[in-house]
Amino acid sequence: MRRYGKHTDEDDIRTRPNRRGNRPRTHIRPKHEDAAKGMVLTVDRGRLTCLVDGRIVMAMKARELGRKAAVVGDRVALVGDLSGRKDTLARIVRIEERASVLRRTADDDDPYERVVVANADQLAIVTALADPEPRPRLIDRCLVAAYDGGLDPLLVMTKSDLAPPDELLELYGALDIPYVVTSREELENGDAADRVRAHLDGKITAFVGHSGVGKTTLVNALVPEERRRTTGRVNAVTGRGRHTTTSALALPLTGAGGWVIDTPGVRSFGLAHIDPSRVIHAFPDLEPGTQGCPRACSHDEPDCALDAWVAEGHADPARLYSLRRLLATREAREGD
Repeated sequence: MRRYGKHTDEDDIRTRPNRRGNRPRTHIRPKHEDAAKGMVLTVDRGRLTCLVDGRIVMAMKARELGRKAAVVGDRVALVGDLSGRKDTLARIVRIEERASVLRRTADDDDPYERVVVANADQLAIVTALADPEPRPRLIDRCLVAAYDGGLDPLLVMTKSDLAPPDELLELYGALDIPYVVTSREELENGDAADRVRAHLDGKITAFVGHSGVGKTTLVNALVPEERRRTTGRVNAVTGRGRHTTTSALALPLTGAGGWVIDTPGVRSFGLAHIDPSRVIHAFPDLEPGTQGCPRACSHDEPDCALDAWVAEGHADPARLYSLRRLLATREAREGD
């Protein structure tokens, strides 16, 4: 059947601007200068929960951002329906420059890095002193990721009623990391939360830890109005707890003006993305001694200038040992 009559003119024929029949694409994107500022609180299957002017707003990433993903802690610009009412959806049109980034890879052979948290001031590394046993290799890897991403580390040791913290404190003493030791009783009566909160005032703190160490229990104590389900038990055979936090979530710290970001429990922390030259920045007493190092020095080889620097009395030998132990974590797995 003919679509047009017998006497058609070329003006009667509909023309398409391109083969897909839609408007021509353009590289000119709107600037969205009137976009509202917000902070990403959590991400779930492409939907992002954001805080905008004190309101909780659901949003999705605008197509113009391409593959760039927003993560918890990101400062973003949003347009669209910002009322926060049910069944409304805004668009994230811009992700602001990040002040810090906590990244990890699935393992040391995976070149794809995953951004866990953005714009955090510090990383609280939570480890149990027993049940499950401490994993210094995993702690070292978290420290390397913190130093590389621009976060200050905080060591939180739980379950001190089951084992003393002395050995672990001696291992990390040369790094001068602030720490808090807690017991299960102190978690229940609130004393532990008060002492940990003293380190969180006015800061954005990401909490990371092996499953079963009591990380989410601690977060519940810090933010009781936002209680999250905690692990029920630690497997007696593997020494592992079940993952109960399945996505990162930013929670406001009551009365302290800070934020707590609870992250899922980790069983590995790949460092394939880490550049050893950035880790040295966390050791300002050693960094000047690297000026005489050969190009691309790993700081753990015969020609490393740090040996002479320390021998001349410019820095504590324990600091150099700690640096090399942390760098060595990139060459060995956590369970080693």
